[in-house]
Amino acid sequence: MKKPLPAPSPAPPTEKEQLHPRNPHRAPYDFPALSQATPELAAFVQPNKFGNLSIDFANPLAVKALNKALLRQFYGIGFWDIPKGYLCPPIPGRADYVHYLADLLAESNGGTLPPGEDISVLDVGVGANCIYPIIGRREYGWHFVGSDVDGVAVRAAQQIEAANPALAGAIEARLQPVRTRIFDGLIQAGEVFDMTMCNPPFHASAAEAAAGAHRKVTGLGTNLGTGRGPRPALNFGGQHNELWCEGGEAGFIRRMVQESGRRPTSCYWYTTLVSKKETLPGVYRALQTAGATEVKTIAMAQGQKKSRFVAWTFLKPQQRENWLNTRWQQPI
Repeated sequence: MKKPLPAPSPAPPTEKEQLHPRNPHRAPYDFPALSQATPELAAFVQPNKFGNLSIDFANPLAVKALNKALLRQFYGIGFWDIPKGYLCPPIPGRADYVHYLADLLAESNGGTLPPGEDISVLDVGVGANCIYPIIGRREYGWHFVGSDVDGVAVRAAQQIEAANPALAGAIEARLQPVRTRIFDGLIQAGEVFDMTMCNPPFHASAAEAAAGAHRKVTGLGTNLGTGRGPRPALNFGGQHNELWCEGGEAGFIRRMVQESGRRPTSCYWYTTLVSKKETLPGVYRALQTAGATEVKTIAMAQGQKKSRFVAWTFLKPQQRENWLNTRWQQPI
């Protein structure tokens, strides 16, 4: 039967209030507990300039070790690894997207979350890290298809799924055979999804991606010691298809909208992150041209960073009612 969304747990006074209320990462990292559960993290934990335990977030090895520890402590993931040079994303922000998607789904279903096993989600660009499917499965029990144009990333995601009994049968990593396509050639005949999600490539060229990485690392600096010595080029990694594509974020989302419009009944809510607010007007115009019947923009924030995702549907009221009755309503 359907169940209400879980209530947020009480958070300490130092909570990161900008994160979603159900996000378990609102509190400061408990580095002693994380290090105890994942000993390899301990080598990177030191007092920062304020005397608090932390890591150097400009060090890719430290960030990777922290991710392993967080996935183990909060999501029960015993094995997690990524190939060298692949994207190692911050988990709190990824979790926010998942929790806001749950809110969107519940809102579409009269305020209650449909049964987890019945919800199918397509993660466009799952990456070698497989973070969104891990969180979505462990938090809400959803079933995932994760697509990627990179065969190495697909195999890495498959390895993560196979190595963790808690993910068994819940995540299908699928290769998108045409690098310039998103849904075309990937969504199979008769296949439907309750939601799609995507963190599109941000930059329009390799040079732009490199400049952005330099600014990020310069901004991070170091929170340990004096900050002397060489800094890594990119603390979170990323292959070119993860960081940039022709047309950048705006071009990628425009293609996504166009392809979604060719399969209006394949998904209830198509969604994508939009990092640049300047991208939004073009997205809205593309959605109007494609014939979307409803568009929502959901704001999110992590620290100083403001972000959002856009959700759209092509379903008419009767089609939505049929979707609810056939896919989400359970027999009494």
